[in-house]
This record gives sequence, structure tokens and C-alpha cells, in this order.
Amino acid sequence: MLGGVLAGSGMVAGSFSRSLSQLYITAGFITGLGMSFSFQAGITVLGHYFSHHRALANALASSGVSLGISLWPLLSRYLLEDFGWRGTFLIFGGVLLHCCVCGSVMRPVAPKAETAYPPPNKVPEPGCLLTCGRALQRHLAFDIFLQNQGYRIYTLSVVWLLMGFMVPQIFLVPFALNHNIEEHKAALLISIIGFSNIFLRPVIGVMSGWSMFAGHRVYLFALAALLNGLSNFICVISASFSVLVFYCVVFSISMSGVGALLFQVLMDIVPMNRFSSALGLFTILESFTVLVSPPLIGLILDTTGNFNYIFYLASFFLISSALFLGLSFFILQKKNKEKQMMDRVHEEPASEKDLNQRYTEEPVTQPHSTVMYVTYVTSV
Repeated sequence: MLGGVLAGSGMVAGSFSRSLSQLYITAGFITGLGMSFSFQAGITVLGHYFSHHRALANALASSGVSLGISLWPLLSRYLLEDFGWRGTFLIFGGVLLHCCVCGSVMRPVAPKAETAYPPPNKVPEPGCLLTCGRALQRHLAFDIFLQNQGYRIYTLSVVWLLMGFMVPQIFLVPFALNHNIEEHKAALLISIIGFSNIFLRPVIGVMSGWSMFAGHRVYLFALAALLNGLSNFICVISASFSVLVFYCVVFSISMSGVGALLFQVLMDIVPMNRFSSALGLFTILESFTVLVSPPLIGLILDTTGNFNYIFYLASFFLISSALFLGLSFFILQKKNKEKQMMDRVHEEPASEKDLNQRYTEEPVTQPHSTVMYVTYVTSV
């Protein structure tokens, strides 16, 4: 609910901005901070609400993103023509205030097992710096990042993947306009991606919830990322509207897999009692990539003047990330299985070895106890 207030206030304040620097603060920083509060709280609550059908729940929740992708370009174009950009920002601020309504229906599913903060110690801590370091290590999941190898591999793979994942959604419309496609048709391409995701994400969520995929969802995610990277080569082949529509369909299938499984795989890797902390570090590292990727790709486009290079680069990031993720988890799971087998081998003969030692070891001589013999002499 606090995120909704911040996001709505930032957009409303942005409508009164008179310079680009003011928009950076209002519609950029304040609105972005509010969205991050609402987003992380919603994903965390979703993980606690569902256990058996968590994959389907994540897919259905992410379908709202797809609905926004399909409607937002058309709605924005309509509002800009009738109300101007200031009026559009005001309306968007009212839309974002509905996060408060969403937050008001969230309820805790169970009482807390332990308090959020440890009871105060009578003995003072050695230093404030050390205390802050320990708090950051726990609440920002640095300890999980260092100890959980699966979480570390998955986080680094997704951060690398996002360097190319956002490129088509940002540069697809300019790419179509550059090849003499009409403006309304170019905007329709983004709506096709969003509309397809509405139906594809729940389907992928149902499929990933099957028992045959239990413990293997990370490979489905890697496969979706690989398909997403390969789909970008379609734009290089031709830039006609029909080919771009086919590209949007293929891209939507792979994008639905990535969107539906992104946080579900994270829930499979990290225990739920530490999920909120792990999600925090995960989204922080993601944000740096999302911040750096579009300007970097734009710089390459300005330097070369060729859209094909940015699609090649996006494919490189996605394909390399998918291969690294799939191979790393295959090796990691293989090592874990071998370790479990070795542990069983060492545990099972232990009892037999103990039994054999009982018969092979020399008997231990016990100290002789003093015995008193009492003899009674009687006469018959």
C-alpha cells in the first residue's frame, strides 16, 4: 500500500514537472521506488499463499503484466491525443493508486514463528559497523548468495539474460518504423506480444506444475530463454509486417515461459523463510542490468546505424545465459547425486564394520576382582 501511494504520487508530481531532471526524480525515482515496494511484496505474499499450485499461481499473477503490455500502448496513445502528456501522467497516477486496494486485501497466512528482530542483548555489540554488516548480510541474502550455489548460478544467469531480454520490447517499434511500417501497425506488434502472453502464461504454468517437471523447472526456464534468443534471428531475415507478426508470436511463447517461471524457479531454489531476502538481492542485481542495457544497446545503434546488430547482441546474451544455466545446473545436480550416493555408501557399511570389529578385535582383559572364600568346617 505504501508502494501504491509512492508510485501514484510520483506520477502525479511528474505531471507538474517543468524539466527532464524533475521527471527523473518524480516519475523516475519516486514512482520506481513505489513500484518496487508493491512488486516485491506481491511476489513474496504469493509464495506464502500457495504451495501445491504455486507454479500456476505465479503464471496467473504474471498474466497481469501481459495485460498491461497489450493495453498500455493503445491506452497511452489515446490518452496522449486527448489529454496531453500532463493529463496522461495524472491518469496513470490514479491507476497506480489502485496498488493500495490490492495491498489492503493481503492477509498473513499464519502467525510468525519468530520475531522479526532478536531480543536486545544486555551485553553491547562490539561495534555498530559490525552489527550493520551482519544485518545487511542476512536481510539482503548475501549469506545465501555465498552458501547456496544454485541461487548464485541462477541469479548471475538471469542478470546476464536481462541484458538482451528487454531489447526487442524497447526497439521493436523503432525497428518497424525504420522499415516503413505504419505507426499504428508498429504499435500493434507490442500489443500482439502482450495479448498472446495473457493466454500462454497460464498454460505454461499448468504444464510446469505437472509432477514430471518437479525439480526440473530450471531446465524449462533455460529452454524458454534459448528459444527467446533464437527468435530474434527472425527479425534479421525480413522486416515485413507479416514476418514481424510471426516473430511476435514466437517471441511471446518464449517470453511467457521466462515470465511464468522466473520467480517459480527462485522459489524452488531458496527456502520460503528466506525468500523475501533472496528476492531483494535478486531484484537489485536485475535492476542494474535493466538500467544499463537499454542505453548500451542504444549507443551501439547510434554508432552502427543498423538494427540487426542489436538483435544479434540480444541473441548472444540470451543464448549464452541459457546454455550456462542449463549446463551448470546439470553439473550441480550430478555432483549432488554423487555426493548422496557416497554418503549412503559410507553409512551402510558402517554398521557391518562395527559388527566385524567385535569379532576380530582381541578380547579386552578385565581386571580381576577380589573374591573372598569363606570355608566352614563342620563335623558330621
